[in-house]
Amino acid sequence: MPDPRYTVGVMTAENRQYAASSMVLLPRLAKQVMRRSSAELLGMDLRLVMALSFLGDHDGGPQQELVDALCMDAKNVVLLLNELEECGYLIRRRDSEDRRRHRVHITAAGRDALERAARAQEDIEDDVLQALDAEERATLWELLTRAVRGAEHATADACGASLTPAPQ
Repeated sequence: MPDPRYTVGVMTAENRQYAASSMVLLPRLAKQVMRRSSAELLGMDLRLVMALSFLGDHDGGPQQELVDALCMDAKNVVLLLNELEECGYLIRRRDSEDRRRHRVHITAAGRDALERAARAQEDIEDDVLQALDAEERATLWELLTRAVRGAEHATADACGASLTPAPQ
């Protein structure tokens, strides 16, 4: 029986060599979400929702974490944060331990905006994931959440390790 992780539709011997991996399928699914999302529907641009969502999970984290998580240039993240700050969705504070760093905090207004966007995203999710039943959706969410947290943890460890001075 073919490995279900790599199957879309019916797997045959002819198309097995061209089967998409999870790392190909995830961006394809994300593109379906992006096509269905609009600022009017979400209450803000999807890129702002993504940043605010990360901040909701990592409140008070260093600004650099957002750069790493969104895989964006630091200058573009600053522009994104400026936009969110102008909306009143976050505040940046100097890190008390390192004055060169900023810590980013989501505000109550930011949490409210994120909650409104999440409700709108439910309709998009229903549309994009219509082929999955409720149990499969819950499993997908659990697996994606675990994968993201594992990847973020690994990235944080790698960044922390690279900043740790070598023993002398």
